Amino acid sequence: MHLDHRLGGRQERRLTIMVAVNLAPLEPTNREKNERTYTDNLSAHGARVRATYAWQLGAHAEITPASGEATVRGEVVYCQRLDNDRFFVGVKIGESRIPWSILRRFDGMRFS
Repeated sequence: MHLDHRLGGRQERRLTIMVAVNLAPLEPTNREKNERTYTDNLSAHGARVRATYAWQLGAHAEITPASGEATVRGEVVYCQRLDNDRFFVGVKIGESRIPWSILRRFDGMRFS
């Protein structure tokens, strides 16, 4: 039986770590969603970020670490409402890898 990999969820392990970031939409009409927040977890190709606003699936976002490291851009693949009117936003970075030093420190280690 052939399994559709799109239905299997995550393809990479996540590093559960908070990194202070700026989360912003790429669309200039949605700049009010620009906020200082933090990640919940990271992988080489994605991030789960806490947000104050609900994000639409397929929206494009940029994530910039407060430390000044490189900005990454990606597509929102989910938006999960939390109990306190906050959200977790899943951003798939796409073909490139997140180049942040925190991920390089843990490169090759097993994490969940």
